[in-house]
Amino acid sequence: MREKIQEVIVVEGRDDTTRLQEVYDVDTIETNGSAVSKQTIERIKRAQETRGVIILTDPDYPGDRIRAVVEEQVKGCKHAYLPRAEAKDKRGKIGVEHASPATIRRVLEAVYEQRVETDMPLVTRQMVLEADLIGGADAARRRKRLGVLLRIGEPNAKQFVKRVEALRVTIEEWERALAQLEEENH
Repeated sequence: MREKIQEVIVVEGRDDTTRLQEVYDVDTIETNGSAVSKQTIERIKRAQETRGVIILTDPDYPGDRIRAVVEEQVKGCKHAYLPRAEAKDKRGKIGVEHASPATIRRVLEAVYEQRVETDMPLVTRQMVLEADLIGGADAARRRKRLGVLLRIGEPNAKQFVKRVEALRVTIEEWERALAQLEEENH
């Protein structure tokens, strides 16, 4: 018997739902593209009020856009991010439907909640700059790997700063991920 997930998971389409239901007993809301309709937003709001919502979109521009639209209109959603390399098929197409069951399990066991208030010190834009993640020859590779380690996806520089701030990455989480990144580089 498959494990039941309490929250409703927001995905892009039917194939994503099919893949998730192979792994979990789960309910989804499909956005059916990046132009998320008012009716879909209302369904997501209702799900958030009654069960909670996890957003799991493709690790690409349209997926990021859907995530941003939902996040802006439905407060308090949880986030699960697929690493791009683990969401590709043999032809290089990217999507939730191409992720392995093990990857699906791993990312859904490590969802991020937007932290509203915390006494813990948080990562700042200045810390991102000091970690050589913006500009420079190796910044994109380092940022991509650190995004995977922090479970915030693989965003560009501007989105990286926004996600670190929005998801309230703590200094402890930051330092642990940076240490792992440095260890991997040696």
